[in-house]
Amino acid sequence: MNATDLQIVLPEVILALYAMAALLFAVYAGKDALTGAITWATAGVFVALAGYIGFSGEGANIAFGGMFVDDAFARFAKVVVLLSAAGVLVMAQDYMARNDMGRFEYPILVTLAVIGMMFMVSAGDLMALYLGLELQSLALYVVAAMRRDSVRSTEAGLKYFVLGSLSSGLLLYGASLVYGYAGTTLFSGILSTLNGEPHLGLVIGLVFLLAGMGFKVSAAPFHMWTPDVYEGSPTPVTAFFATAPKAAAMALIARVVFDAFGSLAGQWSQVLAALAVLSMFLGAVAAIGQRDIKRLMAYSSIAHMGYALVGLAAGTTQGVQAMLIYMAIYVTMNLGTFAFILSLEKDGKSVSDIDSLNMFSKREPLKALAMLVLLFSLAGVPPMLGFFGKFYVLKAAVDAGMTWLALAGAVASVIGAFYYLRIVYFMYFGKDVEGANSRMVPVQWLMLVAVAAVMLLGVINLFGIEPVALQAAQALVG
Repeated sequence: MNATDLQIVLPEVILALYAMAALLFAVYAGKDALTGAITWATAGVFVALAGYIGFSGEGANIAFGGMFVDDAFARFAKVVVLLSAAGVLVMAQDYMARNDMGRFEYPILVTLAVIGMMFMVSAGDLMALYLGLELQSLALYVVAAMRRDSVRSTEAGLKYFVLGSLSSGLLLYGASLVYGYAGTTLFSGILSTLNGEPHLGLVIGLVFLLAGMGFKVSAAPFHMWTPDVYEGSPTPVTAFFATAPKAAAMALIARVVFDAFGSLAGQWSQVLAALAVLSMFLGAVAAIGQRDIKRLMAYSSIAHMGYALVGLAAGTTQGVQAMLIYMAIYVTMNLGTFAFILSLEKDGKSVSDIDSLNMFSKREPLKALAMLVLLFSLAGVPPMLGFFGKFYVLKAAVDAGMTWLALAGAVASVIGAFYYLRIVYFMYFGKDVEGANSRMVPVQWLMLVAVAAVMLLGVINLFGIEPVALQAAQALVG
């Protein structure tokens, strides 16, 4: 290790030092009384680091003998992770205080999870990959079960832990197979050994790796934890699960398949295409019967990860660019949607059942309108920005000769539109009964309105994200 290596990993080092300093400060200065200050400070650090990463880095920098890669692709993913984590922290602050959940450990655990995600997207080695993944996962296990007086929250944390351990086992087994047949854990070393016909053991190792990572993005058939954990976890934790970890895990899959197994595109493309089809259709069909909006958002995330995998399955620069654009749009849509969900309450208690939204437009017309825009965007209805996210990934599949995959995505999108539009129906044409009200603090109002505006105005030029995503994709695919 030298000074250059430390300079390359400076954002991660700063975040780790901040987490330790905040933990010590909170313990010695009064614990939960400082939760609000620590939360805002953490969000500020995230935004500052996102700005530093987004504007300071150029080219590709390698640290620790190839174990850590800082390139345009990693920087794009880190900015998305940091900004989405900051958004979730600030918009959930009021909810945490109202529901007696203001624990100083929460923003610190989120910080540790974000450090893990940043290492994941920059991993250049199987060991670095696993360390980042487990740092993220261990923090998420705890926050899922953070509400200790709630049986559902404890159950969510336990389910996530047990199934997460299973996925880690699958990933480790795949990594051991790859190491056994390639003789190295470095991605660049693995890629250099793939000359000619790859050994069957290496391909099986790749499949196990994809299975382990498929769990992290809740891709079917590794999705079984998602609905229960989304429903049982505190809503701010659910909002976090639905944003930053998804973007980081999808970037990790892209990093592994292109940097370590780029010459086996014919093999992993088939696996990713199968996961994409299963995820799109399971998410679309299973969400139809849901009565809880958090559980519905879980199946929605499964379906959306399927669309993102369509871009990766294309195996091209265009496909990676489409995936990055899709994930940026998906994370933004979820921030706005959960700002709305966090504000819902009835008789002073937080609610999440869809029936409570009956005739919501009559009580809160402006919020209902903003939510309508977000739901249309999630469904992929033009001219909302969500439509263009799906258009990019489906076009990438068609251009790569996978027209059948694009057609499957289009069919699944039509099916999935039903459950989004059903919420709109409840809000505008449902039964005129006493339902939920929306208690929003200014930060949640700003988040909801800003995201709804982005979904409408982003169609002009995608706020300049298209060339940045292309540069990131070219850095990965080469």
